Amino acid sequence: MIFEYMPLSKQIELVFREIREELLPLSSGVVFVQIRNNTIGKFGIKHFPIESKSGMLQPTGKGLSEAHLKMFKDMAVESLRHKKRWTHGEILFEFALIQGTLRASVQFESNYNMANLIMKRDSRNIKELN
Repeated sequence: MIFEYMPLSKQIELVFREIREELLPLSSGVVFVQIRNNTIGKFGIKHFPIESKSGMLQPTGKGLSEAHLKMFKDMAVESLRHKKRWTHGEILFEFALIQGTLRASVQFESNYNMANLIMKRDSRNIKELN
């Protein structure tokens, strides 16, 4: 299947498969995907793998389990139902393990291009004149 024609949900699944090894040891962070023409281009994780406590650098703690990772991926795919007409933008999937429970939220950022809007409007006006 050509990537540009792959549904966004399948692209999200691919993203989670690709970043799996990086996600598993983390207890919190943000998975981001940048979308252009309903195709994921850039994606990754924003996180703090090491924190300082009393001047000592320490890993952030116990990371995600396989069950947490599956729940997180399923939530990310399910969240796409809330994405409406936009085709360009960014989605942020924030997560944190709190007392062994996975907490997650989603933030959508839609991007529009004024030049495209003006071109569409002008082409509609030209068609109306003909």
